Amino acid sequence: MLTEQDDELLNEAESAGDELVERTTFVIDKGQEPIRIDKFLHNILGNNISRTKIRYAADAGNITIDGKPVKQNYKVRGGDEVGLLIPRHAENYDLLPENIPLDIVYEDDDLLVVNKDPYMVMHPGLGNPKGTLINALMWHFNDLPSAGGEFYRPGLVHRIDKGTSGLVVVAKNEMALAHLAKQFFNKTTKRKYVALVWGDVKENEGTINVNIGRSGRERRQFEPFPDGDFGKPAITHYKVLERLNYVTVVECVLETGRTHQIRVHMKYIGHPLFNDERYGGNRILKGTVYSKYRQFIDNCFEMLPRQALHAATLGFVHPTTKKEVFFESPLPDNFAAVLDKWRKYWTNPNSGFNDTTE
Repeated sequence: MLTEQDDELLNEAESAGDELVERTTFVIDKGQEPIRIDKFLHNILGNNISRTKIRYAADAGNITIDGKPVKQNYKVRGGDEVGLLIPRHAENYDLLPENIPLDIVYEDDDLLVVNKDPYMVMHPGLGNPKGTLINALMWHFNDLPSAGGEFYRPGLVHRIDKGTSGLVVVAKNEMALAHLAKQFFNKTTKRKYVALVWGDVKENEGTINVNIGRSGRERRQFEPFPDGDFGKPAITHYKVLERLNYVTVVECVLETGRTHQIRVHMKYIGHPLFNDERYGGNRILKGTVYSKYRQFIDNCFEMLPRQALHAATLGFVHPTTKKEVFFESPLPDNFAAVLDKWRKYWTNPNSGFNDTTE
C-alpha cells in the first residue's frame, strides 16, 4: 500500500512524463520595483534554483517576458509575465555512485549518449532506491570537478520506461542541460521508437490523438481519455514497418511525451505491445488455439521478458557546436531474435498459421 509520501513521490516522478523539464509562468505584482530578473528569480525561488542555472537558462532563451526571451540583466516590472523553463534534478533522493557498466554511444565535455539497458530504471524513486542510471552516472562522473561550487547531479532531460531499451542523452554541465531542456520541451529533437504490437495493424500509418491520464483504478497505470475530459493531450504518429500476421512491427514518433504514451495509445487502438505485462500484452491476443502456437508464444515471451519497445534513434542540436547530431541504436539481440522467430514461424508450413484462428 502506498504511503502519503510514496504517493507524492509517484506523482512527482510521473507528472512530467517522458520529458524531465517543466515550465513555470507567473505575473509580477503591479507594485514591483524594477530589479534584474536573475536577482528576482533567485530571491523568489531561493534554494530551488542557483544563480548558475539562472544564467544558463537566460543564455539558452529559457527565460521569457510576455513570451519573448530576455537576458539575465533585464529589469522586471510590475505586470510582466515571467516564463521559466528549467530541467529538474532528482534531488529528493540520496544519490550514491554505483559501479554499474554503461553502454556509452558517445561522450564529450558537454554530454553523453547512453544505450540504456531495458531493465535499468532511469533515476531513484518509489521501489527503485538504487541500481539506476543516475547511480551509474554518478560513478562515471566521479572525477569531474564541481560546477560553480555545487555538487552536480547528472542532468537528465528525458527518460524511457523500465522495460524499454534505447537511447538517452545526459547533460554534463548546466549549459548543456539548459540547451537540451529547451529542445525537448519544444519537441525539436528527433526520436523514433520501434515496437512489436499484437494484431495486424489495419492502416499503414496513422496518428493517435487521445488524452492520457493516470488510471483511477491502478495508480501505476495510465489510460486514454478520448473525450478529452481528463488527462493531458497526447499525440503519437505510427508507421507499419513489417507485418507478421498476428503481430506487427511499427515505428512510433512522439509529438508529446506522456508517461507510457506508446503503450497506452497502441492498446487504445487495439494493438497492445507484445509482452507488455502492465497493459495486457503478456498473453495471447491473436493467433491459433493450438498448443504448438501457445508454446511458440511462451518461448517468445521467455526470450523477450519485457514490453517490445526500443528507442532506436535520437537527434538534437549540440549545445556547443550548434550542429545537429544523430544517433542510432540497433534492436537488442533478444528483440531481433524474437522478430526473426516470428518470420520463420510464419513461413513454416507446419507452424499452424493456416489453422483456425481465435
